[in-house]
Amino acid sequence: MSIKFLAEDDRPREKFLMKGRDALSDSELLAIIMGSGSRSESAVELARRILDSAENNWNKLSLLTFSDLMKFKGIGEAKAVSIAVALEIGRRRAMQEIPESRKIGCSGDSFSFFKPYLSDLRTEQFWAIFLNQSCRVVHQAQLTQGGITQSVVDVRILFKTALEHFATAIVVAHNHPSGNLQPSSADRSITKQISEAGRLLNIELLDHLIIGHNAYFSFKDEGLI
Repeated sequence: MSIKFLAEDDRPREKFLMKGRDALSDSELLAIIMGSGSRSESAVELARRILDSAENNWNKLSLLTFSDLMKFKGIGEAKAVSIAVALEIGRRRAMQEIPESRKIGCSGDSFSFFKPYLSDLRTEQFWAIFLNQSCRVVHQAQLTQGGITQSVVDVRILFKTALEHFATAIVVAHNHPSGNLQPSSADRSITKQISEAGRLLNIELLDHLIIGHNAYFSFKDEGLI
């Protein structure tokens, strides 16, 4: 019986999509790796039986050979390889350190981040970086691209992106192709809108940079935030 014949709530792939990875049991995860069961049992049932043989321990399961896995009815060479590959990926992941994302501590750090994207453009673009509680970058995004003199950002899209990435703070930036770094009335207005919206959502606007060729203007440094 294939996964498609199971009740919808018991289908591992659909459950993964609807409820997230934490909602799946070990046997459901293994069932997704295998893809199907046998004529006599579902993929989840087969996965549960395989895990039982390894005392429901992934480390012990990784010690099983191809021959051991293929003793289970419904496990051929292809499924045995899929299981072994998934376990090897897990082993290699455990051996690697989680790389730390870039930390933003001042306007200079923000400028260094944005400069490659904004310093040499002929039209305005509006970018944002989204930070966690440790002020490390969790996401970056170009939000708008406008004309020579203006690029209007939608505050709703900005904070929608922040919420999607669980950001607790943001830094925004746009460029002035003219090289004049002084903020316009529109720049001041959008900064105020972003800051006020952030307060409602408890997402702090740390800074707004206006970027020229090799220089920048920081709203934070100038006391405008």
